[in-house]
Amino acid sequence: IVARKELRWHKCYEERQCARLLVPLNHSEPGGQQASIALIRKPALVPRNSEFYRGPVLFNPGGPGESGVDIVRVSGDLFGTILGPQFDIVGFDPRGIGRSQPHVSFFKTDVERHIWDMNLKVVNRSAEGIARGWARAHVLGQLAAETDDGYLRHINTDQTARDMLKIVEAHGRSKIQYWGFSYGSVLGATFAAMFPDKIERMVIDGVEDSENYYATLWSNNLLDTDKVMDSFYIGCAEAGPDSCAFWAPTANDIRQKLTTLYDSLRSRPLPVRTKSGYGLLDYSMLRTAIFESLYWPYASFPIIAQGLADLAAGQGQLLFDRMNPPQFKCSCDSSERAFATIPDATPAILCNDGDDIPGDLESTQKYFDMMTKASNWGDIWSNIRIGCVGWPKFPKDHFQGPFEANTSHPILLIGNTADPVTPLWAAKKMSRGFTGSVVLTQDSAGHCSISAPSVCTQKYVREYFIDGTLPQPGTICQPVGQPFPVSGLNPEEAHNQAVFTLNMTPDEKEIYAAILELSKTPGIIPFRVPLSLSGGISAKVDAGT
Repeated sequence: IVARKELRWHKCYEERQCARLLVPLNHSEPGGQQASIALIRKPALVPRNSEFYRGPVLFNPGGPGESGVDIVRVSGDLFGTILGPQFDIVGFDPRGIGRSQPHVSFFKTDVERHIWDMNLKVVNRSAEGIARGWARAHVLGQLAAETDDGYLRHINTDQTARDMLKIVEAHGRSKIQYWGFSYGSVLGATFAAMFPDKIERMVIDGVEDSENYYATLWSNNLLDTDKVMDSFYIGCAEAGPDSCAFWAPTANDIRQKLTTLYDSLRSRPLPVRTKSGYGLLDYSMLRTAIFESLYWPYASFPIIAQGLADLAAGQGQLLFDRMNPPQFKCSCDSSERAFATIPDATPAILCNDGDDIPGDLESTQKYFDMMTKASNWGDIWSNIRIGCVGWPKFPKDHFQGPFEANTSHPILLIGNTADPVTPLWAAKKMSRGFTGSVVLTQDSAGHCSISAPSVCTQKYVREYFIDGTLPQPGTICQPVGQPFPVSGLNPEEAHNQAVFTLNMTPDEKEIYAAILELSKTPGIIPFRVPLSLSGGISAKVDAGT
């Protein structure tokens, strides 16, 4: 598809349309080098000349570094069901990502990248402490500088927000309709602060503290992570042995069982051979598997519980296969991965966005110590900031705040009571800067509202997009069911029973079916841990969030 300055849609994939839009690589130099932004849409079910047609809603799935094309390609029908037939569901790959050009890549081939081995690890996992991760970050920063032909400094959220305005204008509209998840909340808040008069509807869901993000601190994301972990222990104990394979009589008993597994793997990794691969299930892999499961409890908790039960019996196949993608294979056909979302874009965006940080090992150790003291999960989350220690020094003349604005229409922010990486506190903080905005609370564990099936939440989202109404401040929505099925019922039976019990209307049943399917699709919207040191909780839809 040829990139143009106007949108020209082509049939692509199954019941989708695709286009490429030319935008300035540097919006301060509109006549200079151009970037090509890849777009996809699930068209509205009503004609565009209909009085009911409401235009495009742009989606961003987070990361940074995830593909908006993929989320609409895979889940566009589900989002269309939630919002209604009046809207085009539009995804785009932000500059540097996936199908958009220029494409951020620090390696000449996929083989080089694979050899570099960007699998998520705990930073402090050997006698070297954090020095290995710190050193790898310096190497990656050098590779980034060597492969930069001048484009790299323009891969940032400021420029992407301006791209979004160009996308809106290319649709013949002046104001944006947007639903952004996780890092997409930073992108949304940035757009709203830069262009407050260009907001028609904006939902930011799983809200990051944008000030903390742009300061490259990453220091207050984990405030509620232990709440999610506790929900696993409590839910498993309450579900009973028929519904939770890792069951024990009390939540504390389950916690102790997991601690025993950690201690065992720390001293003695488990060799594993499965049909899809082979290797070692070690402490680092188990920690990562548990952390990843906290994003999507409804999809992950029952599977993780079974994996832990197997591991306690000496079998690691389930957990190992869950954490390891298919074995890497070279291909003579370069087109096979032409549209792949690779991890290099993640540090490019977040390191460019944020303030420069000290590059010395002593400062890095102090940061790591602070993070591990503040949270049990600080050893994993520290990857993000540490990944920027060797990043090339570019001018920090892009937008970094303030996040205060009287927007042309009030923003809707959504936060879960137990989100592992975007605590509800951050949504309330960010709301204070945007006049008239409202925080909708979802009383569930997991990352972003779609990690749990709440018809209540999604009805408020639909009503907001359709007629602009906001929930009353202080509104709290409940999910349907729990991550562990009711004792004696399989998950499908439990959810069918919930639908019957709640006596839903036909519209509500459609919304429920859509949000239930989204909540069972882990990995679509990660808050990606950058791969500059190690790895990320990447989106499963593209083979990055």
